[in-house]
Amino acid sequence: MNSHLKTLRKHIRLKRKCLNRFEHANIEQAILNQLRYFIHFKSAQKIGLYLHAFGEVHTKKIIELCFRHKKQVYLPMICNMNQTLVWVEISSHQYFSKRFSHHPLGMKEPMASRGYHVSKLDLLIMPLVACDHAGTRIGMGGGYYDRTLATAPHRPFRLGIAHSFQYIDQPIIRQKWDQPLDSLLTSEKRYDF
Repeated sequence: MNSHLKTLRKHIRLKRKCLNRFEHANIEQAILNQLRYFIHFKSAQKIGLYLHAFGEVHTKKIIELCFRHKKQVYLPMICNMNQTLVWVEISSHQYFSKRFSHHPLGMKEPMASRGYHVSKLDLLIMPLVACDHAGTRIGMGGGYYDRTLATAPHRPFRLGIAHSFQYIDQPIIRQKWDQPLDSLLTSEKRYDF
C-alpha cells in the first residue's frame, strides 16, 4: 500500500472516531431520510448491511427500517477459508436480542449459520473509509468486500454510506482488484457513479 493511501486512511479513521453520539445520530437520520426514497432500496427485498463498529455511519435505524418494510436483512460473516464475506440472514428477534458473536478483528457477526454468496443480495449497503468522484472505494484495508464482490456472478447494487468528509475530491488510484460503488449516500448528498 502506498504511503499516501495509508495516511489518508489513518486521517479519515481518526476523524470518524472523533464524532460524538449526537453527530452520529444526526448523520444516520439524514442518510435514512434519503434511503427510504432511494429506488434501489424501495425495490430491493434482500439487503446486505453491516453492524457499525469503527466509527462508520451507524446502521441501527436502517436495519429497523428494513424490518418494518418486511425486507430480508443479511449481515456479513468472514469466511476464514478464503478471507471473503458470506451473508447470513437475521431475523428481527436475533437483531433486537443482540445475538451476535465477536470476531477477533473487533466487529460483531451473526452467530454461525448458513452464509450465502453476495450475489444472492439485491442491494449491498457498504461501509467505507473514503470514496472519490468515480466511485472508487477505500475500505479498512482487509480487502474483504473487494474479494467477495470480485466473485459475484450476479452483481447486487453497491451503495456506500459515509460521513460527508469521506467523499474526497482527489482521485483515488483504482487497483485492478478494487470493486467500485454504484452510488454513495452522505448526510448531505447522493452521488451516482
